[in-house]
Amino acid sequence: MDKFIIITGPTAVGKTNISIGLAKRLNGEIISCDSMQIYKGMDIGSAKITKSEMKGIPHHLIDFLDPREDFSAASFKERAEYLIKDINKRGCLPILTGGTGLYIDSLINDYSFTSVFKDEDYRNYLYNLSEEKGNVYVHSLLKGKDEISYLNIHPNNIKRVIRALEVYKVSGKPFSNFLNSKEKDDRRFLYFVLTMDRSKLYDRINKRVDAMMLYGLLDEVKRLKKIGLTSDMQSMKGIGYKELLYYLDGNISLEEAVDKIKQGSRNYAKRQLTWFRRNSGAIWINKDNFIDESAIIDYIIKYIISDLGEGY
Repeated sequence: MDKFIIITGPTAVGKTNISIGLAKRLNGEIISCDSMQIYKGMDIGSAKITKSEMKGIPHHLIDFLDPREDFSAASFKERAEYLIKDINKRGCLPILTGGTGLYIDSLINDYSFTSVFKDEDYRNYLYNLSEEKGNVYVHSLLKGKDEISYLNIHPNNIKRVIRALEVYKVSGKPFSNFLNSKEKDDRRFLYFVLTMDRSKLYDRINKRVDAMMLYGLLDEVKRLKKIGLTSDMQSMKGIGYKELLYYLDGNISLEEAVDKIKQGSRNYAKRQLTWFRRNSGAIWINKDNFIDESAIIDYIIKYIISDLGEGY
């Protein structure tokens, strides 16, 4: 039986340090569940972990994909399932770490990626409609058809909004109906969600954005733009990248771009927390209730031993 744990939570809550501490004490290897850290050359804006920060712990699904390429939840699921089996086989504990809820759900739930419903003409119509009337208008078309997708897909994630509308048109059923929450019988896992006081989290997010700018995020975006990356690419739709591209194109000031990055990051954190609350089996850990990160790691380890058993 494959066993693994998940350490997730909103952006900037401090998932990396906790996961590293757990991996060092539990003979673990980390599988990243971050949809931006997969891309090569997108280091500062994605808050990608550095080699020194890894502290010798093996990390997977980080820094492997050209930013010109797309990557789906289905692709993540396939790779993550292989890694979990391989890590377990070597007697180590897979620790899935990151904040992309769709990636995590694709793995722990039986997402039916084989049920593919396509209508390219309708899809193109919706893309044209988004250009004409805007993303918010197209997103509003989900209301009344697929309330779950309407509430959980952000209007700016136009690719997924259109996919949900396309599935509904072709199948007559909501996109969310093709998510089966039945857990697989051949696996056992624990799902931990880190959280903290909202005002403290927002302050951490604002300071993190300031640090990113100080460490050269603008130069990183300039370099990506110079090699041909555009706002139409999946990789450049990430928070921090799209706003600075907008600045570089002369549409807003740098100060406005930074403010938009901070606001977008705070809104993203709020959406993440809403997403994680949908999982009734999640174990929530409020960091404010612990003296330090070491105490949090001790708490998680006790939970793992009591549930998965000694030696997992």
